[in-house]
Amino acid sequence: MGLTQAKRLRQNMTDTERRLWYRLRAHRFGGYKFKRQVPIGSYVVDFACLGRKLIIEIDGGQHATAANDGVRDKCLAAAGFRVLRFWNHDVLRSTDAVLAEILSALEQCEPLSRRASRATLSPEGRGDV
Repeated sequence: MGLTQAKRLRQNMTDTERRLWYRLRAHRFGGYKFKRQVPIGSYVVDFACLGRKLIIEIDGGQHATAANDGVRDKCLAAAGFRVLRFWNHDVLRSTDAVLAEILSALEQCEPLSRRASRATLSPEGRGDV
């Protein structure tokens, strides 16, 4: 799966994804930047806050017995991401509780540091110190 698949998924969002996306988009959620249907490796994830390396997956009934989800989550974790999964009905019925859990996870995740890239620059920003 890649960019073409991600674009198709963005155009065909489920009602549940639309509900959550409305709350997450445009820095509306605590100032965090989220993207939807993001290609990461060989996967396309529902939502991602790349600055905190947090992925949010919304699962329908087809995921109840999906053994691939565990493999997928391990691959994403190996790439440094934390994956939160929510059932469709939880997002639809308990949106505020889901958002509270997402916010808690965001606050626990280390932000990607720009210090590492700045540390290799001179004070003038012209290369290694």
